[in-house]
Amino acid sequence: MLAPAVRENSRQFVPPDDDAHPNPGLSPIPGPALSGPVLFGPVLFGLDTEALAALMASVGEPAWRGRQLAEAIYRQRIAELDAITTLPRSLRQRLIAAGWRVGRPKIAQAFQSSDGTERYLVECQSGDEVDTVETVWMPEGDGSESSDESDAETADGSRTLGAPSFPRSSAERVGEHKPQSGSSHRQRNQPGGQVQHATLCVSSQVGCAVNCQFCLTARLGFQRNLTAGEIAGQVVAVLDRHAVEVGRDRVNLVFMGMGEPFLNYDNFMAAVRLLVKEAGLSPQRMTVSTAGIVPGIDRFAQEPPELRPRLALSLNAPNDQIRDRLMPLNRQWPIAAVIEALRQLRLRSHERITFEYVLLGGLNDRPEDAAELARLVRRTGLPIKVNLIAWNPGPGFAYATPLAAAVEAFRRTLAEEGIPASLRRPRGRDIHAACGQLKRTVEG
Repeated sequence: MLAPAVRENSRQFVPPDDDAHPNPGLSPIPGPALSGPVLFGPVLFGLDTEALAALMASVGEPAWRGRQLAEAIYRQRIAELDAITTLPRSLRQRLIAAGWRVGRPKIAQAFQSSDGTERYLVECQSGDEVDTVETVWMPEGDGSESSDESDAETADGSRTLGAPSFPRSSAERVGEHKPQSGSSHRQRNQPGGQVQHATLCVSSQVGCAVNCQFCLTARLGFQRNLTAGEIAGQVVAVLDRHAVEVGRDRVNLVFMGMGEPFLNYDNFMAAVRLLVKEAGLSPQRMTVSTAGIVPGIDRFAQEPPELRPRLALSLNAPNDQIRDRLMPLNRQWPIAAVIEALRQLRLRSHERITFEYVLLGGLNDRPEDAAELARLVRRTGLPIKVNLIAWNPGPGFAYATPLAAAVEAFRRTLAEEGIPASLRRPRGRDIHAACGQLKRTVEG
């Protein structure tokens, strides 16, 4: 295997010339890796209040009609233009006649795990092409314990207790799922109704170009970037499905689904701004995971804290030798370069950077690996926590899930070294919804 080209201060991700890559002849990132936002119109969902106001002005309507549109599609979660009754019927008809539509991504198929996790194939339409991406709803989070003092504001599934279950058939096919705005899977109007606690895992690309060797998504290769509306639309569609009340229910968002968010940076951050400013969600209840795209981390460090999610680094190895083997992009941006980029981040009070570590049996799960990892993260000088993930199996991989005793020994070694660590509970393995298993499987 050849190492990828390395350029000083490069903004371009250069995938390795690796025979194991599913599409070795494909140029995975068209143009600059951190390109500008992509739009497929005429679609309303994805436009902010200012852009919607400009649209209304262009058709001779007052600007405040834009605020009505934004309220309808992001807060009220109305998915059909003709159902936005705050707009005059004549205006709705004019917009429809001109080809405009809400265009929110829709849940095409849903699968439910025995543990309550739900995996969705979400349809995203670009022109005449319809792609699907995966989104996962975990009604009790993943059980990872936060080490932040402000754990009420974490977004990685911590302390997500007491969530209700949502019994449904194990698989809903296209045409069977008919969500309605305001529909609920629990009785909202009963006294003492439960507050929902859940974690929602969101995709940022169709497929992925990073080619982590233990991840099924990598086998799809890279197909395209999602637009801001397609990223935010996954969130709004699932919140609508579960009748989530923003400000009352506690739903954490993790941008850890299909794709590398920092290789679709502008659309990812535009989606965050839509969710914060238009849908009313808190960025402190969001976490974005990166495999270590240094230019993306550099840009992320410049974002205003009031609009920035928390950051997690998918590390998965205690040194460059093992990480080169597991994550070929490490040869372009080794651990030291990634750590240096992380140091530029202005953290909020009590905020920590999460180091995610997938444990692979016999490869990176030994006590000596844990001790080396502890020395590495301690040298960063950053407020950190480690999130351990026992590898979720997939077909065609030569890796093994670590033994429970090895996982416990690894965590105990970190604890003895003074490193806060949590274990992510696998969710939805039986429906291919667990970390590293997302590959648009159509069976439940």
